[in-house]
Amino acid sequence: MLVRKLRIERGWSQETLAEISDLSVRTIQRVERGGNASLETLCALASVFEVGITSIAKETSMYKENDLSVDERKAVEYVRDMKGFYSHLVLYLICVAAMAVANFYLQPNNLWFIWPTLGWGMGVVSHGLAATELLSFYNVDWERRQIEKWLGRERHQENK
Repeated sequence: MLVRKLRIERGWSQETLAEISDLSVRTIQRVERGGNASLETLCALASVFEVGITSIAKETSMYKENDLSVDERKAVEYVRDMKGFYSHLVLYLICVAAMAVANFYLQPNNLWFIWPTLGWGMGVVSHGLAATELLSFYNVDWERRQIEKWLGRERHQENK
């Protein structure tokens, strides 16, 4: 059983689960991400969800391939890609702002910050296009072909 899945099925927030199980929100977050959980934590969660400790202990991550349908796997992958893009975008904006401030403060007559802004900006745009799948040369089909190609070589070498 997946902790996150069980929590969502019941319509609980992480805060609600933390309150009910007498655990911290941070502990709930760590367990849902697949982090290590103490026996006490596992017991508390198993008790709240009315399942065995072994089912909680075995599967504390929502990203286990066996537990998700094809649509759920695609959704998880899409969300991961978008999260990566948003993190990249926020980092870009913070760094560009810092460079601009430094540039205007130290060398107001030389706008050097524009060049890294343009270069890095192109990377952010391409990351966004790939994450939203508006422009993706390396899509799921490409990945599948590469994996099959690699496994085929591996099997071929084993047969020799």
